Amino acid sequence: MSELALQVENLVKVYEPRGLRLRGRMPVRAVDGLSFEVQRGQIFGLLGPNGAGKTTTLKVLNTLIRPTSGGASVLGYDVVAQPLDVRRNISVVIQESAAELFLSTLDNLLTFARFHSVPVAEARSRAEKVMDLFQLREDAARKVQDLSGGFRRRVQVAKVFMVDTPVVFMDEFSTGMDPILKRAVMSLLREEAARGRTFVLTTQILSEAEELCDDILIMNKGKQVARGDLHALKLLSENVYDVSLTFEKLPEDIEQLLAPLAPRRFSVSGNNVEFSVKADEARVLALVAELAKRERVLRVEVSGASLEDIFVELMK
Repeated sequence: MSELALQVENLVKVYEPRGLRLRGRMPVRAVDGLSFEVQRGQIFGLLGPNGAGKTTTLKVLNTLIRPTSGGASVLGYDVVAQPLDVRRNISVVIQESAAELFLSTLDNLLTFARFHSVPVAEARSRAEKVMDLFQLREDAARKVQDLSGGFRRRVQVAKVFMVDTPVVFMDEFSTGMDPILKRAVMSLLREEAARGRTFVLTTQILSEAEELCDDILIMNKGKQVARGDLHALKLLSENVYDVSLTFEKLPEDIEQLLAPLAPRRFSVSGNNVEFSVKADEARVLALVAELAKRERVLRVEVSGASLEDIFVELMK
Protein backbone atom coordinates (compact mmCIF):
# COMPACT_ATOMS: atom_id res chain seq x y z
CA MET A 1 0.00 0.00 0.00
CA SER A 2 1.31 3.47 -0.90
CA GLU A 3 2.87 5.70 1.75
CA LEU A 4 0.85 8.54 0.23
CA ALA A 5 -2.80 8.77 1.23
CA LEU A 6 -3.70 10.84 -1.83
CA GLN A 7 -1.97 11.70 -5.06
CA VAL A 8 -3.56 14.09 -7.57
CA GLU A 9 -1.81 14.93 -10.85
CA ASN A 10 -2.99 17.63 -13.24
CA LEU A 11 -6.63 16.88 -12.44
CA VAL A 12 -9.23 18.41 -14.75
CA LYS A 13 -13.00 18.13 -14.55
CA VAL A 14 -15.16 19.86 -17.14
CA TYR A 15 -18.96 19.83 -16.97
CA GLU A 16 -20.51 20.00 -20.42
CA PRO A 17 -23.88 21.79 -20.65
CA ARG A 18 -26.68 19.35 -21.39
CA GLY A 19 -30.35 19.75 -22.12
CA LEU A 20 -32.31 22.34 -24.03
CA ARG A 21 -32.25 24.91 -21.22
CA LEU A 22 -28.43 24.92 -21.19
CA ARG A 23 -27.93 24.90 -24.97
CA GLY A 24 -25.39 27.50 -26.04
CA ARG A 25 -23.71 27.81 -22.65
CA MET A 26 -19.97 27.36 -22.26
CA PRO A 27 -18.58 24.26 -20.51
CA VAL A 28 -17.75 24.73 -16.82
CA ARG A 29 -14.13 23.94 -15.91
CA ALA A 30 -14.73 23.04 -12.25
CA VAL A 31 -11.21 21.69 -11.60
CA ASP A 32 -8.40 23.03 -13.75
CA GLY A 33 -5.01 21.27 -13.60
CA LEU A 34 -4.93 20.60 -9.85
CA SER A 35 -1.97 18.65 -8.42
CA PHE A 36 -1.17 17.77 -4.79
CA GLU A 37 -0.13 14.95 -2.48
CA VAL A 38 -1.26 14.13 1.06
CA GLN A 39 0.80 12.07 3.49
CA ARG A 40 -0.84 9.36 5.59
CA GLY A 41 -1.88 10.42 9.10
CA GLN A 42 -2.44 14.06 8.18
CA ILE A 43 -5.47 16.28 8.61
CA PHE A 44 -5.59 18.01 5.25
CA GLY A 45 -7.71 21.08 4.60
CA LEU A 46 -9.09 21.83 1.14
CA LEU A 47 -10.34 25.42 1.30
CA GLY A 48 -11.82 27.92 -1.11
CA PRO A 49 -14.90 30.06 -1.77
CA ASN A 50 -18.16 28.61 -3.07
CA GLY A 51 -17.63 27.30 -6.59
CA ALA A 52 -13.86 26.87 -6.12
CA GLY A 53 -14.00 23.19 -7.09
CA LYS A 54 -13.57 21.63 -3.64
CA THR A 55 -16.59 19.34 -3.73
CA THR A 56 -15.88 18.29 -7.33
CA THR A 57 -12.34 17.34 -6.31
CA LEU A 58 -13.69 15.27 -3.41
CA LYS A 59 -16.20 13.52 -5.68
CA VAL A 60 -13.43 12.51 -8.08
CA LEU A 61 -11.38 11.12 -5.17
CA ASN A 62 -14.48 9.31 -3.86
CA THR A 63 -15.07 7.73 -7.32
CA LEU A 64 -18.48 9.43 -7.53
CA ILE A 65 -17.53 11.19 -10.78
CA ARG A 66 -14.81 10.54 -13.34
CA PRO A 67 -12.16 13.14 -14.17
CA THR A 68 -12.07 14.66 -17.64
CA SER A 69 -8.29 14.30 -17.69
CA GLY A 70 -5.37 13.89 -15.32
CA GLY A 71 -5.21 11.29 -12.59
CA ALA A 72 -5.85 10.67 -8.91
CA SER A 73 -5.19 7.81 -6.52
CA VAL A 74 -6.10 6.92 -2.95
CA LEU A 75 -3.55 4.79 -1.08
CA GLY A 76 -2.06 3.96 -4.47
CA TYR A 77 -5.37 2.80 -5.97
CA ASP A 78 -6.36 4.63 -9.15
CA VAL A 79 -9.81 6.21 -8.80
CA VAL A 80 -10.79 5.25 -12.36
CA ALA A 81 -9.10 1.87 -12.82
CA GLN A 82 -9.58 0.56 -9.24
CA PRO A 83 -12.73 2.21 -7.85
CA LEU A 84 -13.75 -0.75 -5.65
CA ASP A 85 -10.34 -0.80 -3.93
CA VAL A 86 -10.67 2.94 -3.31
CA ARG A 87 -14.16 2.55 -1.81
CA ARG A 88 -13.04 -0.24 0.53
CA ASN A 89 -10.51 2.13 2.08
CA ILE A 90 -12.51 5.34 2.49
CA SER A 91 -15.41 6.80 4.45
CA VAL A 92 -17.19 9.89 3.21
CA VAL A 93 -19.28 12.69 4.72
CA ILE A 94 -20.63 14.77 1.86
CA GLN A 95 -22.84 17.87 1.84
CA GLU A 96 -25.90 15.88 0.83
CA SER A 97 -27.32 13.73 3.62
CA ALA A 98 -26.30 10.10 3.11
CA ALA A 99 -28.09 8.56 6.08
CA GLU A 100 -30.69 5.85 5.46
CA LEU A 101 -33.91 7.74 6.15
CA PHE A 102 -36.12 4.70 6.83
CA LEU A 103 -33.73 3.10 9.31
CA SER A 104 -33.38 4.10 12.94
CA THR A 105 -30.32 5.98 14.16
CA LEU A 106 -28.92 2.80 15.74
CA ASP A 107 -29.59 0.70 12.65
CA ASN A 108 -27.84 3.31 10.48
CA LEU A 109 -24.71 2.90 12.58
CA LEU A 110 -24.86 -0.91 12.74
CA THR A 111 -25.62 -1.31 9.02
CA PHE A 112 -22.73 0.93 8.03
CA ALA A 113 -20.41 -1.08 10.26
CA ARG A 114 -21.58 -4.35 8.71
CA PHE A 115 -20.95 -2.97 5.21
CA HIS A 116 -17.32 -2.65 6.32
CA SER A 117 -17.22 -6.17 7.80
CA VAL A 118 -17.11 -5.09 11.44
CA PRO A 119 -18.21 -8.07 13.63
CA VAL A 120 -21.67 -7.72 15.21
CA ALA A 121 -20.48 -7.55 18.83
CA GLU A 122 -17.80 -5.01 17.99
CA ALA A 123 -20.29 -2.94 15.99
CA ARG A 124 -22.70 -2.76 18.91
CA SER A 125 -19.91 -1.75 21.28
CA ARG A 126 -18.79 1.01 18.93
CA ALA A 127 -22.37 2.19 18.42
CA GLU A 128 -22.81 2.69 22.17
CA LYS A 129 -19.71 4.91 22.33
CA VAL A 130 -20.55 6.82 19.16
CA MET A 131 -24.13 7.56 20.24
CA ASP A 132 -22.86 8.97 23.52
CA LEU A 133 -20.27 11.13 21.77
CA PHE A 134 -22.75 12.55 19.24
CA GLN A 135 -25.58 12.88 21.77
CA LEU A 136 -27.78 10.49 19.80
CA ARG A 137 -28.80 8.03 22.49
CA GLU A 138 -32.28 9.53 22.99
CA ASP A 139 -32.87 9.18 19.25
CA ALA A 140 -31.46 5.66 18.90
CA ALA A 141 -34.84 4.13 18.00
CA ARG A 142 -36.15 7.03 15.90
CA LYS A 143 -36.13 6.83 12.12
CA VAL A 144 -33.65 9.27 10.62
CA GLN A 145 -36.40 10.78 8.46
CA ASP A 146 -38.02 12.03 11.68
CA LEU A 147 -34.88 13.84 12.88
CA SER A 148 -34.02 17.47 12.27
CA GLY A 149 -31.49 18.34 9.57
CA GLY A 150 -28.79 18.94 12.17
CA PHE A 151 -29.33 15.55 13.80
CA ARG A 152 -29.37 13.79 10.44
CA ARG A 153 -25.97 15.35 9.85
CA ARG A 154 -24.78 14.02 13.20
CA VAL A 155 -25.80 10.51 12.20
CA GLN A 156 -23.90 10.85 8.95
CA VAL A 157 -20.71 12.04 10.67
CA ALA A 158 -21.08 9.46 13.46
CA LYS A 159 -21.01 6.62 10.92
CA VAL A 160 -17.40 7.46 10.05
CA PHE A 161 -16.32 6.50 13.57
CA MET A 162 -17.99 3.10 13.37
CA VAL A 163 -15.24 1.86 11.04
CA ASP A 164 -11.45 2.02 10.68
CA THR A 165 -11.08 3.04 7.04
CA PRO A 166 -7.64 4.62 6.58
CA VAL A 167 -8.90 7.68 4.65
CA VAL A 168 -11.88 9.85 5.57
CA PHE A 169 -13.37 12.66 3.48
CA MET A 170 -15.49 15.20 5.37
CA ASP A 171 -17.28 18.00 3.52
CA GLU A 172 -18.46 20.68 6.01
CA PHE A 173 -18.44 18.14 8.84
CA SER A 174 -19.52 20.50 11.66
CA THR A 175 -22.86 21.53 10.12
CA GLY A 176 -25.59 21.28 12.77
CA MET A 177 -23.21 20.77 15.70
CA ASP A 178 -23.24 22.93 18.81
CA PRO A 179 -19.85 24.25 20.02
CA ILE A 180 -19.44 21.59 22.72
CA LEU A 181 -20.09 18.69 20.35
CA LYS A 182 -17.88 20.25 17.67
CA ARG A 183 -15.02 20.48 20.17
CA ALA A 184 -15.44 16.82 21.07
CA VAL A 185 -15.46 15.74 17.42
CA MET A 186 -12.39 17.86 16.63
CA SER A 187 -10.56 16.23 19.53
CA LEU A 188 -11.53 12.80 18.20
CA LEU A 189 -10.27 13.72 14.74
CA ARG A 190 -6.85 14.56 16.21
CA GLU A 191 -6.77 11.27 18.11
CA GLU A 192 -7.66 9.27 15.01
CA ALA A 193 -5.06 11.11 12.91
CA ALA A 194 -2.43 10.32 15.56
CA ARG A 195 -3.32 6.64 15.05
CA GLY A 196 -2.57 6.99 11.33
CA ARG A 197 -5.95 7.80 9.74
CA THR A 198 -5.96 10.53 7.11
CA PHE A 199 -8.70 13.16 7.10
CA VAL A 200 -9.50 15.44 4.18
CA LEU A 201 -11.70 18.35 5.26
CA THR A 202 -13.51 21.11 3.45
CA THR A 203 -15.01 23.89 5.53
CA GLN A 204 -16.20 27.48 5.28
CA ILE A 205 -15.36 27.95 8.98
CA LEU A 206 -11.72 28.90 8.65
CA SER A 207 -11.05 28.80 12.39
CA GLU A 208 -11.72 25.03 12.23
CA ALA A 209 -9.09 24.58 9.55
CA GLU A 210 -6.66 26.84 11.42
CA GLU A 211 -7.03 24.73 14.55
CA LEU A 212 -7.16 21.27 12.98
CA CYS A 213 -5.19 21.06 9.76
CA ASP A 214 -1.57 19.98 9.41
CA ASP A 215 -1.55 20.97 5.76
CA ILE A 216 -3.84 23.31 3.80
CA LEU A 217 -4.51 23.85 0.11
CA ILE A 218 -6.45 26.95 -0.87
CA MET A 219 -8.06 26.83 -4.29
CA ASN A 220 -10.16 29.16 -6.43
CA LYS A 221 -11.77 28.66 -9.83
CA GLY A 222 -10.46 25.11 -9.97
CA LYS A 223 -6.81 26.05 -9.45
CA GLN A 224 -4.40 26.02 -6.52
CA VAL A 225 -3.87 29.46 -5.01
CA ALA A 226 -1.64 28.54 -2.05
CA ARG A 227 -0.40 25.44 -0.24
CA GLY A 228 1.38 24.74 3.04
CA ASP A 229 1.01 24.54 6.80
CA LEU A 230 -0.39 27.51 8.71
CA HIS A 231 3.04 29.04 9.32
CA ALA A 232 3.94 28.88 5.63
CA LEU A 233 0.63 30.43 4.62
CA LYS A 234 1.04 33.28 7.09
CA LEU A 235 4.26 34.24 5.34
CA LEU A 236 2.12 34.97 2.28
CA SER A 237 0.28 37.64 4.24
CA GLU A 238 3.04 39.50 6.05
CA ASN A 239 2.25 42.82 7.73
CA VAL A 240 -1.38 41.88 8.35
CA TYR A 241 -2.29 42.30 12.01
CA ASP A 242 -5.37 41.58 14.09
CA VAL A 243 -5.86 44.10 16.90
CA SER A 244 -8.27 43.87 19.83
CA LEU A 245 -8.67 46.77 22.30
CA THR A 246 -10.91 47.14 25.33
CA PHE A 247 -11.39 50.72 26.53
CA GLU A 248 -12.71 52.08 29.78
CA LYS A 249 -14.76 54.37 27.54
CA LEU A 250 -14.96 53.92 23.78
CA PRO A 251 -13.44 56.88 21.83
CA GLU A 252 -16.16 58.64 19.86
CA ASP A 253 -13.92 59.14 16.82
CA ILE A 254 -12.59 55.56 16.68
CA GLU A 255 -13.63 55.01 13.06
CA GLN A 256 -12.02 58.26 11.91
CA LEU A 257 -8.78 57.34 13.70
CA LEU A 258 -8.64 53.97 11.95
CA ALA A 259 -9.68 55.26 8.51
CA PRO A 260 -6.12 56.08 7.26
CA LEU A 261 -5.15 52.42 7.64
CA ALA A 262 -8.22 51.21 5.71
CA PRO A 263 -9.06 48.30 8.04
CA ARG A 264 -10.10 45.10 6.28
CA ARG A 265 -12.31 44.17 9.19
CA PHE A 266 -13.81 46.37 11.90
CA SER A 267 -16.28 45.61 14.67
CA VAL A 268 -17.38 47.20 17.93
CA SER A 269 -19.01 45.41 20.85
CA GLY A 270 -19.60 47.56 23.91
CA ASN A 271 -16.21 49.07 24.74
CA ASN A 272 -14.30 46.43 22.77
CA VAL A 273 -12.94 47.18 19.29
CA GLU A 274 -11.52 44.57 16.91
CA PHE A 275 -9.97 45.33 13.55
CA SER A 276 -7.54 43.93 10.99
CA VAL A 277 -5.09 46.12 9.07
CA LYS A 278 -2.24 45.68 6.62
CA ALA A 279 0.64 47.92 7.71
CA ASP A 280 4.16 47.64 9.07
CA GLU A 281 4.49 46.74 12.75
CA ALA A 282 5.74 50.18 13.83
CA ARG A 283 2.71 51.90 12.33
CA VAL A 284 0.30 49.49 14.02
CA LEU A 285 1.94 49.99 17.42
CA ALA A 286 1.93 53.78 16.92
CA LEU A 287 -1.80 53.59 16.19
CA VAL A 288 -2.42 51.59 19.38
CA ALA A 289 -0.42 54.19 21.35
CA GLU A 290 -2.44 57.01 19.81
CA LEU A 291 -5.71 55.30 20.71
CA ALA A 292 -4.48 54.81 24.27
CA LYS A 293 -3.98 58.59 24.56
CA ARG A 294 -7.65 59.18 23.74
CA GLU A 295 -9.15 56.86 26.34
CA ARG A 296 -7.79 54.52 28.98
CA VAL A 297 -7.10 51.04 27.55
CA LEU A 298 -7.94 48.08 29.79
CA ARG A 299 -6.71 45.36 27.43
CA VAL A 300 -4.75 45.25 24.19
CA GLU A 301 -3.91 42.29 21.96
CA VAL A 302 -2.00 42.45 18.69
CA SER A 303 -1.49 39.24 16.71
CA GLY A 304 -0.37 38.18 13.27
CA ALA A 305 -2.74 37.35 10.45
CA SER A 306 -5.37 34.68 11.01
CA LEU A 307 -6.23 32.12 8.35
CA GLU A 308 -9.29 34.22 7.55
CA ASP A 309 -7.07 37.24 6.84
CA ILE A 310 -4.83 35.12 4.62
CA PHE A 311 -7.86 33.69 2.80
CA VAL A 312 -9.29 37.15 2.08
CA GLU A 313 -5.88 38.42 0.94
CA LEU A 314 -5.40 35.51 -1.47
CA MET A 315 -8.91 35.72 -2.89
CA LYS A 316 -8.23 39.33 -3.85
